[in-house]
Amino acid sequence: MSVTVDEQVVPPGSDEHLEAAWALKEHIREHEGLLKQRRGFFANAYRRATVHCFLAGDGSNDGDDDGGDDLIGFAAARSDGYILFLAVAPEYRGENFGERLVASVASEAGKASCHARKTNENAIGFYRNLGFTVEREIDDYYEDGTGAYYLRLGDHDRIRDRISELLRGGR
Repeated sequence: MSVTVDEQVVPPGSDEHLEAAWALKEHIREHEGLLKQRRGFFANAYRRATVHCFLAGDGSNDGDDDGGDDLIGFAAARSDGYILFLAVAPEYRGENFGERLVASVASEAGKASCHARKTNENAIGFYRNLGFTVEREIDDYYEDGTGAYYLRLGDHDRIRDRISELLRGGR
């Protein structure tokens, strides 16, 4: 059976894929100790954001409510390009879905920024690989007292070129 992956953008104010996004976030939290937001905070932020999604399905229309599609990754972002949440299912990592989600956010907003937990070396490496730079450190940023880095997609003059490269699948 082949799997197709489709992109979808969910506009602010919508609950579409909210439950699937929460389930993916919780799966990552349980297995990796990341994305520790509370349900109410997550749901409110999700509803206020534009959510860029990747959905994987077998292409069948088997009559169930989800159309056979599973949420495999999403980026919830504000209109200014600030990424509130970025998550890709572990079994789909390394296939450029995270990069493409960031590129989609940056393409829409003309820029991208986020916070990353200081202890999350994978996230920091991921963002740096895409051209993000650490703008500042913030102590006690997260509810558990962990610090964060504020990262921004680098040199403004080169953002358009970098977004195009990411959307083409380049690294």
